[in-house]
This record gives sequence, structure tokens and C-alpha cells, in this order.
Amino acid sequence: MSTPLLKRAYSDELFKQEGNELIQLLSDHLSSHIGEKTDKVIEWSTPNDEYEFWEQFAKEKHSTKNLFETILNRSIATHNPKYIGHQISPTVPVSGLATLLSAMLNNGMAVYEMGAAATAIEKLVVNEFTKAIGYNDNADGFLTSGGTLANLTALIAARKSVAKDDVWNDGHTNKLAVLVSEEAHYCIDRAARIMGLGDGGIIKVPVNENFKINTSQLETAYNNAKNNGYEVIAVVGSAPSTSSGVHDDLEALAEFAQQKNIWFHVDGAHGGAAVFSSKYKYLLNGIEQADSVAIDGHKMMATSSITTALLFKRSNDTYTTFSQKAHYLWDKNDDLEWYNLAKRTFECTKSMMSIRFFSIINAYGTQFFDDYVTTLYDLGKTFADIIESNEEFELAMQPETNILCFRVKGDLDSEEIGNINQQIRRQLLEDGEFYIVSTYLKGVFYLRVTIMNVFTNESHFKALLNKIISIKNNSSINV
Repeated sequence: MSTPLLKRAYSDELFKQEGNELIQLLSDHLSSHIGEKTDKVIEWSTPNDEYEFWEQFAKEKHSTKNLFETILNRSIATHNPKYIGHQISPTVPVSGLATLLSAMLNNGMAVYEMGAAATAIEKLVVNEFTKAIGYNDNADGFLTSGGTLANLTALIAARKSVAKDDVWNDGHTNKLAVLVSEEAHYCIDRAARIMGLGDGGIIKVPVNENFKINTSQLETAYNNAKNNGYEVIAVVGSAPSTSSGVHDDLEALAEFAQQKNIWFHVDGAHGGAAVFSSKYKYLLNGIEQADSVAIDGHKMMATSSITTALLFKRSNDTYTTFSQKAHYLWDKNDDLEWYNLAKRTFECTKSMMSIRFFSIINAYGTQFFDDYVTTLYDLGKTFADIIESNEEFELAMQPETNILCFRVKGDLDSEEIGNINQQIRRQLLEDGEFYIVSTYLKGVFYLRVTIMNVFTNESHFKALLNKIISIKNNSSINV
């Protein structure tokens, strides 16, 4: 028999009351930031101060509304057009509502019967991706929890498909390696290490002057690996690199992979969504030749986190990666059973992430993704023009996407200029009006922005640069 406490916890009337209060809070939050009624993106506090605040909060009695409102006020506002930092999109509201629905239904989706609607919808969503990439009807894929997991899964699929030994069943008997740009996201390095490849199995190919993987050095890197006793199983292309926003030459990488009979994976976590952009899809020329592609929805498709599509050129590759017996889940383990997703994904319990995509498609069509990516990439070029017209700043390179790297310049050596830009970035963070990040490119420190909000405009860019100049002029920073 349930207790009074349990009855209250599951009360539909209480849920309605607290749910309505939360929706009102979020609606006001959206209006405040997109309508620019607030000055700040972030109220900065140190990790220790933040912990102490919540430690004290936990000792006090608070309503659910007060808890939610406090979290809201102490969290970074990704819907603010002055949020131009990390690659997390401001969630389009309908996707946020779909995530609430998913959280309440809590269908695990390991097997079809635990998530019938979301499983069928996932297949429809995957079909939209494979069609946009340019794959034929034999393509397939699934959704998984983030680009890191997607890239790891793709490399495990590469190992299963290419490696001479059956590592899954017999363990490592041979040294394996992957080729990747030195500017690739760190999750590729991490995935390779998880797979047991070690330092020697992660072959980082230098980039050229444009920060693209230097394809002229692929042959040398491949041969050096073979001479050192490694079996190269894959080459990874960045689309784009997280640090620079620059795309590798996917066509050249595809050709190299075909020549060497190795797997070609595209880490399109950030920019893969451009397959939906009629204007910028050219940046991904060659992606249709990839054996696998990872694309994050929570980066350039405005879904809530964490939602990633992992697409495969050949359907069979989606089933062989994690081949193992689990008879308590499936009566006929030898059947493909596309609808039993735990056969194909790393996760056993998997959230209903398909409805985060499908709610957008249902409401606005795939044109939404075209509009979203195209608008943000256009804004990247706009900001670059503004930076170039201001003699106080310099670009690291012309942007290909909505990621820009720039810095305050001056008559000092590179290290001193880097220190000055680091101080500026720190003061921007503590001030809280703008949120930007930073990166190193070939050892040089740059301020870095990722324009994720379609309501960011020229006035915000100019205000940011003016803010940076003001910080430089009104402090001990001397350039």
C-alpha cells in the first residue's frame, strides 16, 4: 500500500501546478533573454562559492518553484544572444517540450516493447539524415548519447570491420592505429585510448597553413605506422575542427581510405548538420563516401541535450559492432531486428531522443535545420568582416562556419599578446555580459566564439569588441 508521501509525490494535481509554474518561469526566461531585457549571460561565481551556496540552500526549506527559479537564475543563459561561447544551441522550445515528455514517459528503448513510438520515430529521423548526407537506401544508423560516444562507437565499428583479428571476442593480438588531424576533437584521442590503442595507435597528422589535415602527409604517416608494426584501421575527418571551425578535405580523405582499404569516419558533431543547408552543404563534399558520420543535434540543430545521430553507409555495420548474446532480451538473436536498439548502441537504457528531432520536423519541417545552420554560418562571416575592419584585432583565419578565432593585437611578442588576451577573456567571464571562450592554435592563444543564437546580430558583435577594447584600456593591460 502506498504511503501519503508517495501519493503526494505522484499527484497529478501537484504536477499540473508545479508544471505550470515551471513553464511560466521558462517562458519568462526566454522572453527576457531573446528580448534582451537582461544584461547578463552568466552570474559568475567560483566553484567553491557555488558549492557553498547550494550547501546552504540544501539546509533550508524551499518550494519546488523556488528551487527551479534559483537553478534558472544561477545557470548560464544559452538563449541570450550574447552567449557566443561553447557549441551548445539554445534549445528550440518544441524540442524542450519533447524532452519533458520523454523524461515523464521514461521509455528505456533497449527493446522495442519498451519504446514503440520513439523507436519507429527514430527510424524516420535516421532516414532524414541518411538522405541528406547522400547515402543510398542501404544506409542506416541510430541515435546515441553525444558525439563522444558516437565517435567511439564508430571506431569500434571500424575495428570490427577492418582489423584482421577479432578483438571483440579474442582481445588484442595486434597493434591497431587510427589517423586523425592534430586539431581533431580530444574525444577521438579518448576513444582510441579506451579501445586500447595507446599513444602509438593515435597517429596525429599535422595540419596545413589553413588548419586542415595535411593530406599530403597521410601516406608518410600511414607507412610509418606500418613500419612500426601497426595495423591502421581508420582515418578520421573533422567537419569541422572544434578549435578552428575549419573542415578537413573529406574528398581527399575518402580517396585515401579507399586506396588503403581502411574505414573513413567523419566527426561532424558540430558541422555535420550543414548537410541540411542548401548554401553550405558544399563544405561537406565527400561526406557521402564516409563509412560513418556523427552529427550532434544539440549543437547545430537546436535540440535539447544530449542527442547525436550516428549514421552508417552500410546497414550491416550498425548490427555487427556489439554482436553478443542476450537471450533474455531477444528470442531470436540472429535476426537483425532493427527495432531492438540495444543490439546496435552502446546504451542499454536509451532515452527517447528521437522525439527531440521529430518534434522540430513535425512543427517546421527539415527547412528549420537549413534556416538555422545557414543563418549562423552567415553570421560567422558577418562577424569576421567586422573584426577585419577594426585595427585593434586580428583573425586567426577566415571562418568557414560560425566558429571564429581572433585576438587583440599589438607590438609585443606572441606569448605576451596571448597573456593579454587571456586576461581579457577572464574579465569578460567575471563581468558576465558576454560569454566567449578561448583556444590554442599551433600553440598560439586566441579568443574564440561560436555563434549559436540566430538572434545574435551585428550590434552584439560590435558591442563585444567595444567591451574588449574598454577592458584593455581601463585596466593594467598594455598592448
